[in-house]
Amino acid sequence: MTGKSEIGRRGEQEKRRKILRFGKCVLKTVKSKIQNPKSRIEAGFSLLELMITMFILIILISVVMPTYQRSVQRARETVLQENLWQMRRSIDQYSADKGKLPASIDDLVVGKYLREKPVDPISEKAEWKEIQGEDTNSSDGNQGLTDVKSLADGEDSEGKKFEDY
Repeated sequence: MTGKSEIGRRGEQEKRRKILRFGKCVLKTVKSKIQNPKSRIEAGFSLLELMITMFILIILISVVMPTYQRSVQRARETVLQENLWQMRRSIDQYSADKGKLPASIDDLVVGKYLREKPVDPISEKAEWKEIQGEDTNSSDGNQGLTDVKSLADGEDSEGKKFEDY
């Protein structure tokens, strides 16, 4: 039994020596690559590579920006239409509940038909053209808010003026 255990020990010792020799070779190879001054120079990018990258980025940005701007403009137009629809609906609800037209948008806010006066997304102001008309619900013939329009100048993406919404 002693013969087998000694042979086993020698085999293990031989394996350990081989692993150590292999590890030292790998370590020497890694050290030689790190200390090589040429490897530091070749690690960076050349001016040509950087210029090509910048050129590609400029092309991509020039393609993406107009699309982004169009989508932002369409979103603003949609929000404007939705704000006008909500205010017109609130005018109708106020008229049905109170039996008379509101005097202004502020009456809709005070009466809690709107949480707050909406902001025109095109002009970015909370100012609206309030169209006054005859109150058909009132027997006195009073005036009241009949419609709301945008005060923004310009046209939408389809050529329709914002004030015609």
